[in-house]
Amino acid sequence: MTTKPIPAKTSKPSLGATSSSRATRLEDLYKVLKPSPLLTEREFAAFYRPAINDLRGTDIVGRLSLALERCHNAMPLKALLMGHSGVGKSTELTRLIRNNSAKYRVLRLSVTTLLDPQSFAPFDVLLLMMAELAEATARPVTEGGAGKHPSDAILRDIWDWFSTEKETMARSVQTGAEAAAGAGVSGDSWWAKALGLFASLKGEFKYASVREKQVTTYRLSRLDSLIQAVNKMSVECDRLLRDATGCEWLFAVEDCDKAGVSPKSVEDFFVTYANVLRDLEAHWIFTIPIALGYSPKASSLPAQQDMIFCMPDTMVFHPDNSPHLEGRAAVQEVLEARLDATLFAPRQLNRLIVASGGNLRDLFAMTCTAGDEALLRHSRQIEARDVDAAVAQMRTTYERRLGEGPYDVELWAGGTEGLITFEKKAQRLVRIYKQDPAARIPDPVLFSLLHARAVREFNGNRWFGIHPLVVDILAMQGKIKAPRKGPVPGGPE
Repeated sequence: MTTKPIPAKTSKPSLGATSSSRATRLEDLYKVLKPSPLLTEREFAAFYRPAINDLRGTDIVGRLSLALERCHNAMPLKALLMGHSGVGKSTELTRLIRNNSAKYRVLRLSVTTLLDPQSFAPFDVLLLMMAELAEATARPVTEGGAGKHPSDAILRDIWDWFSTEKETMARSVQTGAEAAAGAGVSGDSWWAKALGLFASLKGEFKYASVREKQVTTYRLSRLDSLIQAVNKMSVECDRLLRDATGCEWLFAVEDCDKAGVSPKSVEDFFVTYANVLRDLEAHWIFTIPIALGYSPKASSLPAQQDMIFCMPDTMVFHPDNSPHLEGRAAVQEVLEARLDATLFAPRQLNRLIVASGGNLRDLFAMTCTAGDEALLRHSRQIEARDVDAAVAQMRTTYERRLGEGPYDVELWAGGTEGLITFEKKAQRLVRIYKQDPAARIPDPVLFSLLHARAVREFNGNRWFGIHPLVVDILAMQGKIKAPRKGPVPGGPE
């Protein structure tokens, strides 16, 4: 298969490394250790290493590629991807896009950058997908589009759906005239009106929290007719792209699992209004929170069970808490693709890898912190005291996550709600640490710990482990017995 990246525009901003060169100075660590996916060809070629994926026990990208092959010119692909933040979901999606660029053009969208993450409504996601699809289809073939916009009949259906909203339509007419002037199209054409409508809606999406409740209720009551109109557009845009390139459109919608995104909005979209995605005539892959994927509500998700994928974490310990040398080596390979190992004093690089639990987001953050600590001491190398400071800062982050949050509610007998206390979490953590098989059965306590990234899932055999820094926290509290000498098994070294 070709490895040429898809030329279509991405709406997920490239916040990755600003340079494809390895950092050889502490001053340059922040440039190559930004916690963001590899989106560009240059970044992917410079920094991607397959060793971590080889340890996962299952090739999710391979399975999704098979599904895309079967769905091309056939049925829509509907898939969900979950996994902890920092496990590499977005980077693996980049690999999927590269491997299937001969048959698919991908519209990559971010919920956190394009919508109001705290109060987006189900129709916001649908309308965003519609707007991006129409605009992408109209782009020249050389820019990844089909060179033609949807027909006037399709655009008129969308326009009519908003016709009773005077404020929205007034803004759209004005914006459409401006867009037409800049795009060289007729100001009174349906395409000019659509451009104005899309621009108006995108501005509304970003500030949905100030939208009138009356508008939200009205649009939700008319979702069925919106889905019908969007499906007509989706089918036509796919036809236009196939005629021009032989490819079909694929949506990759990410960041629904990120911190700061409203759990209620996510649940509303994927569970309460799951039929929005079930009925959508389009290929799509969404990322979802891992806690939602393990909850009883998972049976209501809009994808078949065999199309819900969990991307495992990278192991730095075996289930018996002995060192997992292959996992540590794979993480080190990824890190050394970005920086020179001589920036670390002996054993300090390994200490950071172990303390991160193999999570690249944690590892990059701690490495940057340790590098800054060294710079403030006017040192040219990261030493033990710098690693100590970075580990202590990240440990505090995990302590905060173990407090009460939006996933810390459980139903008691009679239907009343109660909070999941830290003591309940600690008891479950110790049981998982000891590899009690019953401790991995999903319930509200496990959902909360998965969401906090305190509990992690490994390889295709599906076993759970505790983040090393959480092991450290439990040991400091006496809930895990520490040995007389040496580190606590499964904890930071």
